[in-house]
Amino acid sequence: PPKKPRRTPTQSDDDVEEKTNPSPPPKKPRRTPTQSSYSGTRAPLQVATEKPRRIRTPVSQASRHPPWKTETAPDEAPPVSRFQPARPPGVQLNLTDNHTPLDLFKLYVPRDAVNTLCRNTNKQAAMAQAKGSKYTWTDVWVEEFYRYIGLLLYMAMVKQHEIRDYWRQNSIYSLAFPVTIMTRDRYRAISWNVHMSDPDKDQENDRKRGTPQYDKLFRLRPFMDTVQHACKTFFHPRRNISVDERMVAWKANSGMTQYMKAKPIKWGFKLFVLCDSSTGYTVDFSVYPGKNYFQIGQGGLTYDTVMSLVNRDYLGSGYHVYMDNFYTSPKLFRDLLALNIGACGTYRDNRKDCPRTESNALTKKSPRGSIRWIRDGPLVFVKWVDTKVVPVCSTIHAAFAGDTTKRRVKQDGVWITKDLPCPSPIIHYNKHMGGVDLSDQLIQYYTAQHKTMKWYRKLFLHFLDIAAINAYLLHKELSSLGQREAMTHKAFQEELIAQLCGVSQKVPRQQATFDHVPVPTGKKTMAVGKRATVGRKKCVLCKMCTPWECKVCDVPLCLQLTRNCFEKWHRRL
Repeated sequence: PPKKPRRTPTQSDDDVEEKTNPSPPPKKPRRTPTQSSYSGTRAPLQVATEKPRRIRTPVSQASRHPPWKTETAPDEAPPVSRFQPARPPGVQLNLTDNHTPLDLFKLYVPRDAVNTLCRNTNKQAAMAQAKGSKYTWTDVWVEEFYRYIGLLLYMAMVKQHEIRDYWRQNSIYSLAFPVTIMTRDRYRAISWNVHMSDPDKDQENDRKRGTPQYDKLFRLRPFMDTVQHACKTFFHPRRNISVDERMVAWKANSGMTQYMKAKPIKWGFKLFVLCDSSTGYTVDFSVYPGKNYFQIGQGGLTYDTVMSLVNRDYLGSGYHVYMDNFYTSPKLFRDLLALNIGACGTYRDNRKDCPRTESNALTKKSPRGSIRWIRDGPLVFVKWVDTKVVPVCSTIHAAFAGDTTKRRVKQDGVWITKDLPCPSPIIHYNKHMGGVDLSDQLIQYYTAQHKTMKWYRKLFLHFLDIAAINAYLLHKELSSLGQREAMTHKAFQEELIAQLCGVSQKVPRQQATFDHVPVPTGKKTMAVGKRATVGRKKCVLCKMCTPWECKVCDVPLCLQLTRNCFEKWHRRL
């Protein structure tokens, strides 16, 4: 029998019997977020109705771009703007003057800038001592600060495990040079207090934290602006320039620390750098303060970065700028072209307005050296198969001009060297993109970087690196124009350190001793009558034949009544 429904306390048996087979109650309408269960005298509520969802249909890329073409299809390069730089490219100095390494370095770190550094450093030290610091402090002055910079560059060349090892005199680390320039305690006191900005104004800026008026890079501005201005003043880049990132190692949390897994230095401060492609000269740079402090325009971070570095008012027109896929976009390239500046760089397939058509596209089985290209007005998009597919966009090159490159490929189980067709944009990209990498390489040879507790002092050391490298590159340019032999990078750094520290690199020669006596050049076993003629050698001074040589110096020297090269030689020692 059917189960009798349970009776509630307020029901009777008759009520239960009547409701054994009730009709289903009407479904209660669903309450919307704007409705409530209150049913008083409140005004009737409006039921919110959802707007019909708008379905976006993707625009077919195939309809926007034609099929990919191969290298056999002809392509014409777009007209290239005439090269009209704002100044003659190269060094902007008087070529008749004699510029020492110190003179060139002071172009980037002038006396006025060092005077500002000394004033702010002294003020910072006074504030630290007012807070209870116990170290001894006397105000630093300009010449002493130049010597301090010289020690920083010296430590970049002579590596030690710890800073104190440079002043240890009772161990195998004993070095005579640092002790003669500055005491260890004085060096450490200056390092603790180096300050580029006014400490009082720092506090005013810190009170603006969280507002649009706050400047994250305020502590860098005075010295950074000086170095930036000098980089653009004393050298004008040639036609091919490159834009790339540079990392300054730093792992502490500063709000500016970036992580880039593809870089040799993965953690640190990011700088956007513009370099001359042929020399590696740093033309301009900017420090990235982080996404929370960077004012991004409508074009985005990469667009704004390139447009700020590639300044037509400073450079002129007709330049060719190279960049990697972090920056490349069709919008950027078109806007640069409107300024009569050409561009070339690798790109990412998912960038807006880049072709995505699959018609006649490369496949996984495409052989090495295969080429596909599409022209979209002044822009040409090229894909080339090397060890992987390399996509490049350019406004200054044709897709393919018959260029080839050598690659080792496996054919019938044997590795052979083969000439493969290579697109023109990739040929020029590989040639001119390495300006920033060349600058980074020169910096890393003798970098002044070492551990520090303050993030802005880390960047202060990097600005010194930029100044030293640019000074050396100016020296090479001046030597080339004057048809003189340029110093090596190491010799230039050594001379710069000596001049900064106020010492001379010329070591006094030892005086000749009584051991320097003439002996015959002929063998002792030779007959005495033949030693004067058979055993003769050419004198190192006059190049005449002589039977005499110095016993200690082991060089042939004339010793005659009319020609005493033996005495002249030893006076030079």
